[in-house]
Parts: sequence; C-alpha cells; structure tokens
Amino acid sequence: MTRSKSPDATIGGQQSGNQKLATNLGHETASGTDNEASSRLPQQSRLIWFAGFAMLLTVSFAQPLISLVRFAAPSSLNSYILLVPFISAYLFYIRGKQLPKTYKSSPGWAIIPLCGGLVTLAAAWMKNAALQSDDYFALMTLSFVCLLAAGGFLFLGKRWMAAASFPFAFLIFMVPMPNAMAVTIEAGLKLASAEAANLFFSIAGTPVLREGTFFQLPNIVIQVAQECSGIRSSLILFITGLLAGNLFLKSTWRRTVLVCFVIPLGILRNGFRVFVIGTLCVHFGPQMIHSIIHRRGGPIFFALSLIPLFLLLWWLRRGEETERRSEDRGRRADVGP
Repeated sequence: MTRSKSPDATIGGQQSGNQKLATNLGHETASGTDNEASSRLPQQSRLIWFAGFAMLLTVSFAQPLISLVRFAAPSSLNSYILLVPFISAYLFYIRGKQLPKTYKSSPGWAIIPLCGGLVTLAAAWMKNAALQSDDYFALMTLSFVCLLAAGGFLFLGKRWMAAASFPFAFLIFMVPMPNAMAVTIEAGLKLASAEAANLFFSIAGTPVLREGTFFQLPNIVIQVAQECSGIRSSLILFITGLLAGNLFLKSTWRRTVLVCFVIPLGILRNGFRVFVIGTLCVHFGPQMIHSIIHRRGGPIFFALSLIPLFLLLWWLRRGEETERRSEDRGRRADVGP
C-alpha cells in the first residue's frame, strides 16, 4: 500500500533544507570575511611598520633636521626648504585613492637608496669638520631622504613607490644646494642675465657699452653681480613649473615642455630686471640704483614671470583636453549605433 506524504511534511522538509543551506552559506560568508580580514592584516601591518620606521628615522635625524630648519629659515637661497615637506604631504593626500592598497616588499630595489643613504651619511660624519654648513646639511638631508626611500621599497614595495614617485621624489628639494653647485649656477645665471639685459638694451635702442657683466650707460656704470643672478627666484620658478605640470598635465612631453620653458624664462626675467633698473637710471638719475625696485623688486618681477608660465600651461592643458575629446569621439564612432 502506497503512502502519500502530506503537503505540510513536504513544505517542512523544504524549509529545513533551506535553513541548512542558509546556515552553510552563513558559515561560508563568515569564513570568507575572516579570510579577507586575515589577508588584510599583514597589508595594514606593513603600512604601520613603514610609519613606525619613518618616525624612528626622523627621531634619529632630529638634530640635523632641526639644525636644517634653523639654517634655512633666514637663508635667502634655501628658505623654500621649509615648505617642501608640507607640499609633499599634500601631494600624497590628493593621490591617496590612486595609491595601491596592497603592499609587497622589494628588498632588491631598497638596496640602491640604502647604499646611497649610508654612503652620504658616512661622508657627512667623516668630513664634518672640513665641510661648510650647506654641504653638511646637503649630505645629511640626502641621507635622510635616501633611507626613507629605502624603507618605502622595503615595507611597501616598488609598485607603491612607483605610484607615489612624484610626491616622494619631491622631497629631494629638502636637500640644500651644495656650495660649489650654487656658485657654479650663480656664475652661469649671471652671464646669461647679462646677455639677456644686453638684448633688451639693444631692442630699446639704449646706448650702452658692455664689457663682460659691466654696462656703461650714459650716466652710470652698472654690474650684474653674483647677488643679482636670480638663482633663488629661478629655482622657485622651476619648482612651480614642476608642480604645475604634474598637477594639471597628463602627458610627459607637455610636462617636459613646461619645465624646460622655465629655464629661459628665468634668464629673460632677470635680464629684464637689469634692463628696467638701467633704464630708470638713464632717465631719472643714478640714484635709482638704490630705489625700492632694485632692493625689493624681486617679487614683482617673479610675479610677472608667472604670467607667461601660466599662459603656456593653459595652452598645453587646452591642447590636452582637445586631444582627449577627439579620442572620445573616435571611440564612439568606432562603436557605432
């Protein structure tokens, strides 16, 4: 005799099976969550280890870094150094979402900056007594940046360091310019500025007799001295162009054009300043050599040099946007209706 199951028993069996399935799924989901959490834990610990390493390194270099701040603050050339860590931190902040969230150690890549950091540190210690202040701070700060980069490769890996390459590399501007390098650049800028000033005098038709960096004008002789080389404003203009290109341009060649444009722009700006001061002396008297435009006019001419720089940036960015729109239209045309 055949027995038939009641509908209630069938439904109850299905509900029991569903409950078991839901329980199994719950266990699997919890297990997957636990596995994800356990896989994230080493990744988070790597970031914590790097932060701890950076703090320990900063404490170890506390004395030379504090001395660097005291050295750079009153310096006419190196005062911009105080802003570099804050600018680098801001660059890291705006790129936070673009940085990889997984970290893998790259000890092979860490060896290169590690060796550089140890060599410069040893050189600073061994030749401390014979070094000038800017040379000593250059070696110590370069050692600090190199060792920090070595920690980045060791704890976070080359993929993360590649994504953070510009903010990290920007820290190199913390290194003050060595004395020999500064003297060489100043001499080159001084001669280049004299050439630019001579060009402006020729265009304006000002009678002038030039001998090297000396200009014999109708009622005064002026010289483009070492202090008038414009090295500080040219360096800040270079950093400004580098930042603007990285923040607002995407293509490498456009960034390169913008940065390379800064070099002749800085020379022309300084030559134009010499020309303006000389012209004022010719038309208003030699006392204009002591005027505020000579003693305090640097920021004015620097601001004027930003105008062509940002015009070029606008033109390059506009071309980039036009190119991108053309590529988007081309892709839509390829897809078709």
